[in-house]
Amino acid sequence: MHFLYPIFSWGLLALAIPIIIHLLQLRRPQRVLFTNTGFIKSVELTTVRRRRLQELIVLLTRVLAVLFLVLIFCQPFIPAESIEPAVGQAVAVLVDNSPSMQVPAMQQGTLLQEAIMSAQLLGKTYGNIGHFDLLKQRGGRLNEVAYKAKLGEMQLAAGKTAWDNFGAYQSTLGGNGQPLYIFSDFQKSAAGSTFLKELPTHSNVVLVPQIGRGTGNIYVDSVWLDDAFVRARVNLGLHIRLRNGGVEQIADCPVKVLLGQRQVAAFRASVAAGQTATTVVQVQLPDTKLALGRVVTEDAPVTFDNTYYFTLQPAASIRVVEIGSAPLAQQAYANEPLFAYSFAKPQELNYSKLQQANLVLVSELPQIDSGLRQALAQVTKRGGSVVIVPAGKTLGRDAYHQLFQALGLGGEQWVGAAATAPVLQEVALPSRNTPFFKDVFGAQPRQVAMPQAAPVLSWGRNGTDILRLRGGDSYLTEFASGSGKVFVFAAPFDRAYSDFTAHALFVPVLYRLAMLSYDSNQQPAYRLTAPSVALVLPRVTGSVVETKGEPGIRLVRDSAVFVPTQRAQGADVQLSIPAEMSTPGFYEVQQRGKSVTTLAFNADRHESELAAYSVAELRALLGPNHPNVRVLDGGQSEAVARYRAEQTGHPLWRYCLLLALACLFAEGMLLRFGRPKPTVLPRAVAA
Repeated sequence: MHFLYPIFSWGLLALAIPIIIHLLQLRRPQRVLFTNTGFIKSVELTTVRRRRLQELIVLLTRVLAVLFLVLIFCQPFIPAESIEPAVGQAVAVLVDNSPSMQVPAMQQGTLLQEAIMSAQLLGKTYGNIGHFDLLKQRGGRLNEVAYKAKLGEMQLAAGKTAWDNFGAYQSTLGGNGQPLYIFSDFQKSAAGSTFLKELPTHSNVVLVPQIGRGTGNIYVDSVWLDDAFVRARVNLGLHIRLRNGGVEQIADCPVKVLLGQRQVAAFRASVAAGQTATTVVQVQLPDTKLALGRVVTEDAPVTFDNTYYFTLQPAASIRVVEIGSAPLAQQAYANEPLFAYSFAKPQELNYSKLQQANLVLVSELPQIDSGLRQALAQVTKRGGSVVIVPAGKTLGRDAYHQLFQALGLGGEQWVGAAATAPVLQEVALPSRNTPFFKDVFGAQPRQVAMPQAAPVLSWGRNGTDILRLRGGDSYLTEFASGSGKVFVFAAPFDRAYSDFTAHALFVPVLYRLAMLSYDSNQQPAYRLTAPSVALVLPRVTGSVVETKGEPGIRLVRDSAVFVPTQRAQGADVQLSIPAEMSTPGFYEVQQRGKSVTTLAFNADRHESELAAYSVAELRALLGPNHPNVRVLDGGQSEAVARYRAEQTGHPLWRYCLLLALACLFAEGMLLRFGRPKPTVLPRAVAA
């Protein structure tokens, strides 16, 4: 027989209490008068014998009652024959130390603390014969002492979930029926589609859900700007989307926005459980340097996601290249420092400039050769924009048709002939709600003179109209091409076909075309669970970054240095996020020892969603398809102890309870019916 809780055996010292009571004879003596000494002697012999026998029996029942009560707390059981694991086999244990385990437990402490206590009790039930593989923790195979010490050192792991790369640990379980214990909160967002697919089917699996108290949790879901083109010392609308991933509403949660060490905005937010709220704050970058920003929420008790990191990089000059016979857009771009404008005729074009241009304006070219067509297709393929202003002459229409095909456009129709006089139509007033004209117009008057144009091109409905004519035809249309965009005007800029270049709308439209062509490759923030990050870095050549010797690119945070798997093609670099990166914050990107930029990484948003499976939901989710998986009731240590007692032998505590009650009942019956009947003695007669 073994005891599950041998510490309670100290309660056996209580057996001395009924023995001491018996020895002290805590009963008042009774005075009896007798007539003569001979009768007194006979009465004493018969009464003392019966009384001593009764008291010994009562003492025995009391001692046994105390003994069985102590055994109930010790949880005795008869060991099964299979109590010892197979030779060389260890028990696999996974303790979820993801950030969501910071939720308060039902009893006291956090879910992680409760999970560690339950896992330590599991090691105690195996005793010295047990060996353990603590999954996702370094240390190899552990004995009971080392296993408990390793659990005591466990802390919350920032950034990663319990199921990240869990399948990679399945090889440690072996194929000989090694049992697996999982202590986790089993979040619906993180575990719902993952852990069932990766649970082993060849061994017994025990799920121990950690049940926490209901609480709210506000976190930053994402941040973004109104415009990708960021300028210094200009007010920027920073959108902050907050979400409550808990089960209770949070009211008036303080939120602060910081750029560097300076607080630039503050507000309060109230978000219902499972809902989102978006707030727009105005921020301004003080200079052209990369700004490191933070959004700090002040909600408790779940605080691991209270800080959201992001970066804001002021945009560099937008490179605009115009190709034509005369510089038609020079008046719009040349005098504005935001744009790096250059003009070239087709025969004088430097194709290396096209590889770096954000916007290429093809203005009324009579002919377009194959080399230029391929170069323009490469511009849109890498994410740039091409603006096409067609020529009015009919000689080059076949060349334009081939250009449209190279850019992935088709279905154009040419209007009119060379001998036909252009018929001017007025351009319709654009809507202020159109995304292209967002924040372009101020107070728009009811009557305004619009430019006129005579279209030479018309399109089907495969593009997005930016400007339309009064008759309903398109004037400026946007098309998607590769990773970039193509904007096509329906009429030339020549005065015979349009007065658009002389209208006040000309400059704002060209500005917006250039700004929309700028696409910052660096996002404000990334997630640590993202598979990779795409960047454009200088001085990276070749198709693959050198992996031998000194690495080309490193991610550095404080004293921690991470070398990601990297693949480069031209200036585009793809970085795979290392699995060891688990702490949210700012990481400096270094290329061969030189700082290139800084990236902001945040924890997986799934960890902030605190909704978890209950015991009943887990059992329903498993169903009959997982007969080797058992879900324990609750996350308390007692559930693990009871399960281990069932697996290791036959529990005896129920019998101890029945025997204790039987002893107490026997004591009561002895005291009630076991007393001797009083002897009636004659009164003494006076002489």
